[in-house]
Amino acid sequence: MGSTEDLDYPQIILQYNNGFLVSKVMFTACELGVFDLLLESGDPLSLDVIAARLGTSTTGMERLLDACVGLKLLSVELTQKGALYRNTEISNIYLTKSSPKSQYHIMMYYSNTVYLCWHYLTDAVREGRNQYERAFGVSSKDPFGAMYRSEEEMLKFLAGQNSIWGICGKDVLTAFDLSSFTRIYDLGGGGGALARECVSLYPNCTVTIYDLPKVVQVAKDRFIPPEEQRIAFHEGDFFKDSIPEADLYILSKILHDWDDDKCGQLLAKVHQACRPGGGVLLVESLLKEDRSGPIETQLYSMNMLVQTEGKERTPAEYSKLLVAAGFREVQVKRTGKLYDAILGRK
Repeated sequence: MGSTEDLDYPQIILQYNNGFLVSKVMFTACELGVFDLLLESGDPLSLDVIAARLGTSTTGMERLLDACVGLKLLSVELTQKGALYRNTEISNIYLTKSSPKSQYHIMMYYSNTVYLCWHYLTDAVREGRNQYERAFGVSSKDPFGAMYRSEEEMLKFLAGQNSIWGICGKDVLTAFDLSSFTRIYDLGGGGGALARECVSLYPNCTVTIYDLPKVVQVAKDRFIPPEEQRIAFHEGDFFKDSIPEADLYILSKILHDWDDDKCGQLLAKVHQACRPGGGVLLVESLLKEDRSGPIETQLYSMNMLVQTEGKERTPAEYSKLLVAAGFREVQVKRTGKLYDAILGRK
């Protein structure tokens, strides 16, 4: 039997140890505008030019650029005049603000909010509760007060969620044939990217985004164009206020924010409002039944610990919640992407 060194365990541990360093390099390059500058220039640029245009030191920028080269986010060409840097394809597509598939905003939310909460992960594990109070001085009973502690932070979060659905939205909305549902409510629909994807996929439906008044106002002003007649808005708190009748309710990344009791209360309200023959579509990142993975979902569940009252769940756990609320014919579809779909019928 080989030794642990033969299996390269030390290298694995060192990679895990450096994981947060990788994230912060990418976040910093995004925040400083490295990828946007190189995209706009159209030509490779030297270190001196990049540092001057972005207002940084050459010493710091050189190390940042070289780290991005090592991560395959930039490429470098050595010439007689010095090193010239350009974006790689992956950076042009996912890390520049102007790209339709840009993940810039979710990167900024992770860097400025999630990263700070994870500093207190040890405390979260010890105490079993989120760490917003330590990170931001906001009551742990109201984590969304911290998430929306300023309009700028709310914009980052909503734009970040939109960027995720720009990649994954079609997969979760076509996991089941939703064409028979004509009146749809997207509970906690935020910036409306999933609603826009839904009306583009299903021409006979209308979608109402049900969210907090300040979120709805931002969605109207920033994300949903006035000419989009098939998307409507409903202001309110769906835990406290009534839920209107509809054929289908979409809860995308909602239940993972809350404990089982709160999820049960919400699903019971949804079931009561749902038309006979209607249903609820849950969009969540699903754990395997034995909880052995996927690693992304396990990490998301840790994030729920430091940021919310909830957790990621297995298909069986979500099915149990749906059945207890009165839904039947529960079906689960794994998309092979970050988020999966569960459909329950009334």
